[in-house]
Amino acid sequence: MCIRDRYTFDDVNVSQDMALTDYLAVKTSDATFVPHSAGRWQKTRFKKAQCPLIERLTCSLMKHGRNSGKKVKAVRIVRHTMAIIHLTTAENPLQVLVDAVINAGPREDSTRIGSAGVVRRQAVDISPLRRVNQALWLLTTGAREAAFRNIKTIAECLADELINAAK
Repeated sequence: MCIRDRYTFDDVNVSQDMALTDYLAVKTSDATFVPHSAGRWQKTRFKKAQCPLIERLTCSLMKHGRNSGKKVKAVRIVRHTMAIIHLTTAENPLQVLVDAVINAGPREDSTRIGSAGVVRRQAVDISPLRRVNQALWLLTTGAREAAFRNIKTIAECLADELINAAK
């Protein structure tokens, strides 16, 4: 895929949301040729925050039993998605991905507070790592459902999701 050669990581900024700067790995040191590092990002707590964002997107595409373990297929989908984003918007696709993750991640959620059978919903803030995780899940799930029984490919649907979320 040669992400390092094709798209630059230098001009990607996460300045829109300062809380997510430590959890979106899009620095120049995170640039890889292929988003397939075979790294063990779940070994210690919070280590997956150091995983490159493009690889986390690739891994989140490998869901729902029939796609599990097919990382080469997910890499190909991400490669086509980046090309589509670059052609349609004439922007850096990595910046579009960062903006989409920032905009798609929810800032607050509700939890169940209750005792003795009485359950009440309470609004709570979401941690930055969960915001990134949930944003990636929402983007890939939306693209997967849009591509199901449709003439558009999963790469086209994912590109549409990312472009619309980045606006």
